[in-house]
Amino acid sequence: MFQRRRRRPVNPSRVHLARINRRFARSTAPEMLVLDAGAGRGPYRRLFRHATYEAADFAQLQTGYTQLDYVCDLTKIPVEDGRFDRILFNQVLEHLPDPPAVLAELNRVLKPGGRILCSVPLYFHEHQRPYDFYRYTQYGLRHLFEQAGFQVQRLEWLEGYFGTVSYQFKMMATALPKDPRRLKPGWRIVYLGPLLWSTRLLASMLTGAFARADVRWKHVKSGMPKNYLVIARKPELTDG
Repeated sequence: MFQRRRRRPVNPSRVHLARINRRFARSTAPEMLVLDAGAGRGPYRRLFRHATYEAADFAQLQTGYTQLDYVCDLTKIPVEDGRFDRILFNQVLEHLPDPPAVLAELNRVLKPGGRILCSVPLYFHEHQRPYDFYRYTQYGLRHLFEQAGFQVQRLEWLEGYFGTVSYQFKMMATALPKDPRRLKPGWRIVYLGPLLWSTRLLASMLTGAFARADVRWKHVKSGMPKNYLVIARKPELTDG
């Protein structure tokens, strides 16, 4: 008997983010210097192997890190002004206690005319504790980037609303109590037991369905995103 291969779960946020980073890499010329600010494990290093890639992180979490060129606070990157042509800044801004200072520093180390790619959550659970400080609306992001001296070229949803719904169902499937016997006895078990069991079962099924739908159809006309994407530019010295 052949066993049916189990379908691998789809994370639409990662799918969309990988697509965006691939396009950003294709716009990066071989002679350019790229900074991955808050690089972590360096998941996008390979996309920029045709250019010169450097990684910076404060490296304080108990996790694996890519090879780091700079172990530093992102408010004090030990390089000269205007060193980099491109900056990657993926899923980092929410972990920084002083976002304006970091964006000002990234503006300093970016060349005039250089571009930065930033992705950041609006709706996501607390993670990498205790270094999880903020969530961002599109209006807050535009304000922060413009105050730091950037020109915002794109500010949009990373994934569509189906991706957000998928994440909401995933949270239901994993966070709702699994064992109703641990609830207090009485009507709570009679009422909540079947409710929790059926909700978790349905949520686990719908998580994957909405995730796959979001990868194919990025619906942005209603609802809310899970993450925002920003692509911004440092003005040229000759810009008005």
